[in-house]
Amino acid sequence: MQLGRLTEAQRATDTEGRSTFAGTIIRTTLKTHQEGYNWIHMNTLKDKVILITGAGQGLGAATCEVLASDQATLILTDIRTEGIQAIEERCVAAGCKSKSFRMDVGDEDSVTATLAQVVKEFGKIDVIINNAGIDYTKSVEELALSEWDAVMRVNLRGPFIVSKAAFPYLKENGGGHIVNIVSTASKRAWANASPYHASKWGLLGFSHALHVEGRKENIKVTAVIAGGMKTPFLLDRFPDIDTNLLQDPKNVADTIRYVISMPAETVIPEVMVLPMTETSWP
Repeated sequence: MQLGRLTEAQRATDTEGRSTFAGTIIRTTLKTHQEGYNWIHMNTLKDKVILITGAGQGLGAATCEVLASDQATLILTDIRTEGIQAIEERCVAAGCKSKSFRMDVGDEDSVTATLAQVVKEFGKIDVIINNAGIDYTKSVEELALSEWDAVMRVNLRGPFIVSKAAFPYLKENGGGHIVNIVSTASKRAWANASPYHASKWGLLGFSHALHVEGRKENIKVTAVIAGGMKTPFLLDRFPDIDTNLLQDPKNVADTIRYVISMPAETVIPEVMVLPMTETSWP
């Protein structure tokens, strides 16, 4: 694939039908009125119904804000309603359709009812972004069994339940996309995070297994492995963390946007997005 990079002058005059990703301008049409530039024909997200879990803050909220500019229909879900209502208002103000639902990803009845309501109101679901996640920073000896179970319930059981519930709707559409937000914790290990590591290693394996099953149904599955981000997930638990080692969650959100905009014949099963200075990865 070839990506065309624009000069500042060209960037100022060429604004029709483009989006930015990692400093690269990606055309969403085949129109190439500037000689010598090669463009990828990307899928538009306009009018796609995209459901995001854990949408009330952090990466979930950043993803909603990034996708709002594409005129997608955004379905915001979270177990806490106060955060998603504010994000919904910002998405609507940005010009996209959006609706928020309280949904517990670890509860099959809650997930099934929410997805059924979404399809009833919007006619379909095109994309699922399994983003909800929790963690406890404790050693194995300190960790209660209930805390282990809570992490597994949200981080691993949740994506399974949501993906399983979404599969029939995606098949009915003739295809779709499931994005699982993983972590560098699925590739490396550090102390006092055993349930988080176990859940994220499991989620990465589940993503690849689901990818194999989904392809024959024209359902794409992608694991986005995110490095440390400036989100409440880290900042609230580690107030002394050096934020210079972390990345803006919108950088990861841009990657999600890129992945779900790929041409119909192409899928990215796994992609890793790291801050340049992250210490948990060489």
